[in-house]
Amino acid sequence: MAGNSQRRNRRNPGSKKGPSVGTGGHSRKALEGKGPTPPASERKGHKKNRLAKSAAKRGTAGNKSRGSARRGGKAGSELVYGRNSVVEALQGGVPASALYVQQFIDNDERVREALQLATERGVPLMEAPRPQLDNLAEGHNHQGLILQVPPYEYAHPDDLLARAAENHEDPLIVALDGITDSRNLGAIVRSVAAFDGHGVVIPERRAAGMTAGAWKTSSGAAARVQVARMTNMTRTLEAYQKAGCYVVGLAADGEADLSDLEALTGPVVIVIGSEGKGLSRLVSETCDLTVRIPMPGQAESLNAGVAAGIVLYEAARLRARR
Repeated sequence: MAGNSQRRNRRNPGSKKGPSVGTGGHSRKALEGKGPTPPASERKGHKKNRLAKSAAKRGTAGNKSRGSARRGGKAGSELVYGRNSVVEALQGGVPASALYVQQFIDNDERVREALQLATERGVPLMEAPRPQLDNLAEGHNHQGLILQVPPYEYAHPDDLLARAAENHEDPLIVALDGITDSRNLGAIVRSVAAFDGHGVVIPERRAAGMTAGAWKTSSGAAARVQVARMTNMTRTLEAYQKAGCYVVGLAADGEADLSDLEALTGPVVIVIGSEGKGLSRLVSETCDLTVRIPMPGQAESLNAGVAAGIVLYEAARLRARR
């Protein structure tokens, strides 16, 4: 009789599911809690998890490409966001591999100028929907325009000596110790180009690199001046000394005055430290001589880019008198 069967824990013999028996406690673990919910960036399938994975992949690729090779290394590619920033980068001669433009973008004056500059320079235009640009920008306000800057091709420190030898000139090289502002780097590259230097050497770590900001500040000089990267500052300076270069460090408490410094007329490497700390101890000890810029005014120090320009001008002046 329906509802009065004595067959417990057993299904109808004709059922496709077969007989059912108790678990005997084997599924007890399924009833246990799994702990607190992990953050969105760690939950598989979540949008933030996908963004985190893509960012990690880009970071890994950047780390792999940041190493300096024997004849040139690459830094990771860079993205410039926003209409004003993109226009300024294109105006400043920053190299670009693509300009991403949002579909159905409001066509204002800055957008038109960006499209015109990119077209004139032969930069590929990539039209993309807003979600794709949002993923590329990773939260930055791109305003419908993203400029992709290719990896910078760094030289090797020896390449700067080779360039001077090709021109039958004494090397005039600037080495930067702890400069972290890309605008200072760009200004120094511009001064090296203005006063006929042979290149700039920067550390691989804890230092400004040739970003879009540095390119923009150099006003196109970065296309004419080689920037090399080194793994160890003191070893690189010692190698330059073995090659016959005199290493002059710029310091507020330098041993000599910059005026009429005869060392600047020959093969020389000028070392410039950060504005806050100046030259590091090991670098200062490696220098053949430390010099100071005479300042009759009340300023205690100068911007690194300004200081480099003054020293390079003095070197060019003295070399012209030979």
